[in-house]
This record gives sequence, C-alpha cells and structure tokens, in this order.
Amino acid sequence: MENKELYRGVVVPMLTPITEEGRVDLDSAARIARHIVDAGASVFVCGTTGEGPSIPKGQKIELLKTVVDAVEDRGLVYAGISDNCMASSIELAECFMQAGADVAFAHVPSFFPLSDEEVIDYYQLLAERSPLPLLLYNIPSMTKTCLSLNAVERLSYHPKIIGLKDSHADLGRLKEAMGLWRHRPDFVHLTGCTALSLTALLEGSDGIVPGAGNLFPGLFCRLYQAAKSGQIELAKAMQAIADRIGAVLNKGMHLGQAVAILKAMASIMGLCEPHMLPPLRTLDGQQIDELPKELVQIQALVDQI
Repeated sequence: MENKELYRGVVVPMLTPITEEGRVDLDSAARIARHIVDAGASVFVCGTTGEGPSIPKGQKIELLKTVVDAVEDRGLVYAGISDNCMASSIELAECFMQAGADVAFAHVPSFFPLSDEEVIDYYQLLAERSPLPLLLYNIPSMTKTCLSLNAVERLSYHPKIIGLKDSHADLGRLKEAMGLWRHRPDFVHLTGCTALSLTALLEGSDGIVPGAGNLFPGLFCRLYQAAKSGQIELAKAMQAIADRIGAVLNKGMHLGQAVAILKAMASIMGLCEPHMLPPLRTLDGQQIDELPKELVQIQALVDQI
C-alpha cells in the first residue's frame, strides 16, 4: 500500500440518480458528488446504495467519468466492480481506471456458495488482474457469503489488496477484526454498518461508509473527526442523529427499500429525483409525503451540533 492515510476517513456510497425514463441522471450525479466532497468525504460509486447491479455497463462508465470530473481531485473516487462474472469485473476495473477511478471495491459473486479457499482464490486472481488497488467488500446480507476473518487475514498480505469494507453488523466480529488490523500500517478497515460507526472508530477502524452521508456528509465527517480526536460526547451526539436517520431508513422491509427511502429523502433536499431502477420500486407519492417532517426534525438536530 502506498499510504494508509489516503484511505482513512468517510467514504460515502453514492446514490445513483435516475431519470423518469430509467437512465442515469448525470447532472444530478455531479450535484451529489460535489455535495459529498464539499463536506470532506470521498465518493464510492456503483455500490449497493448506488444500485450497482442494476446499471448497464456503459452508463456505469458515464457515471464514473461524471463523478471524477465533479470531484476534481478533492477526494478519492472508489468504484464498485462486483459481478458474478470475473471477466466482467476485470473489464469494468480497466474501464474505471481509464476513467479516473482510484480504488476498486468488489464483493464475492452472489450465486454459488463459497468456501474460504474459493473466496481466497477468487480475490487473489481478481487483485492480480485488476489495474486498480482492490478493497474487499463484505456484505453477507446480499451475497449470502460472509468473508471469514481468517480468509481476509490471509488476503490482507496481497500487495494489491489494500483493505476491507465490512457491512456485517456483528460487534464481536468487529472487535476481533480490530485485534487483527488496528495497528497494521498496510491494511485498511472501513465500517459499512452505520449503526456501528462510532463504536468501530473507537475500536480503531480507519473509516466509515455511511449511506446516509448522501444527505448529511458533513455530519459523518464531524463524527469521524470527533471520534478520532477524543471528543467522545460530541461524537455520541452525532451518532444519535445517525441512528435517527437509520430509524427512518429501516422502515423499509429490506435494504432495497431503505435505498428507495434514502433516494426519496435526497429528492426532497433537491439532490435528485426519487426514481429507482428495476427490480426496486420507487416510493409512491403518499410515502414520499411522509418524509419532509422527518427531514426537518433531523436537520434541526444537525443544526444544533
């Protein structure tokens, strides 16, 4: 790894704005990217929050180019290359590298159940063939495979694998992971479970990946800074607001519905339209009408900090 410091901080998994006709809305994508980097965070495109599996390859590349132009070297751009076909992941990594991405994210393929040895073989081959440094992405709620800490530890010494984004909400696993990597200068740990953000940072995690950062990126940058500087009470107050946002998102029956709620909230804030790509559904008018009151209350809490 060139410099672990480059990858610390807040990485926001960016929503992908969609037009009513079902195409990526590039103007809104640039708006959201600037909203994120203006607050001091980095951008992650084509992830779970960004409906990555539902976006055609050509539009993914257009989206990435738009985000890179909007960021203007003010932060790193992380790009999701996950696919059930390794050749497609490698091809996308090559396209993203040419378009200006800094780091590739990839979770394991989500069709076949995988053993530790299969996970290790997969990531080693992907890392060797990807032109970008690779971050492992553990999200077992979607892939049905949880990356074991033993497998990640073995992969952590590969020269092109720079870290792990872990979205598994398991406090015991988090503590064990920090025992392995808290003091490693060459391997980054990013927490993808927003509810564990403060706990993870205090345990030694290098950064957080909050979907709600699309709405309030400054809140999470301040949470990160407060936690790392020892301002624990301030950090607790910010985590409480993050939990309040999480309670709104968790009204969805599954993660896809939570993303639809998040995008509808972003639409109320003027960042994009609320449209979702199939197979996910856009919130209806009545559902969206219930959100402005929640946003006003959350904004009031943010303003008090």
